[in-house]
Amino acid sequence: MINNIGTELKRGVLTENPIFVLALGLCPSLGVSTSVSNGLGMGLASTFVLIGSNIIISLLKKVIPEQVRIPAYIIVIASFVTIVQMVMQAYLPALYTSLGIFIPLIVVNCIILGRAEAFASKNNVINSAIDGLVMGLGFTVALVVLSTIREILGANKLLGLEFIPGFKPMTIFILAPGGFFTIAFVVGLINFFKMKKEQK
Repeated sequence: MINNIGTELKRGVLTENPIFVLALGLCPSLGVSTSVSNGLGMGLASTFVLIGSNIIISLLKKVIPEQVRIPAYIIVIASFVTIVQMVMQAYLPALYTSLGIFIPLIVVNCIILGRAEAFASKNNVINSAIDGLVMGLGFTVALVVLSTIREILGANKLLGLEFIPGFKPMTIFILAPGGFFTIAFVVGLINFFKMKKEQK
């Protein structure tokens, strides 16, 4: 069981990482990865929605007619996003305001809809829940990595605190082009190490 969990975690975080390998969910990744708190908040919110929607869709896969499966998936996902939105608005108002429009946009996040269509609709509840968890964790890890780099280079801060005294931040890294540069750099680095490993 531990080996299976390890393999699943490796799949979600490394071999099938939604952002760095599959290149899914780039819009929210660019929009919210300007600070670690934003990236972590969006990642955890998406993980909750992934797990919840995967479980419900897996339970209802034999009941949902083939012709309306995508609208049905969207309704299920939207229900969990509404829960996240209301909880965040009540208990984390600063984060809710900071994430803004990207919270309701989780509904149409291609990672969540893609896992519903490709996995949850074809597998049992436990496997679907695990898939939602590992893919959500992979998305969260990717957002935290991107956010850390961008917040340090673009604002000279980490979790809102000054990182290097006297360092002049490069503002471009907290703008959209900086997001593209950061994703390109991390993906390039991952591919470099993959090629090195394959050569050995």
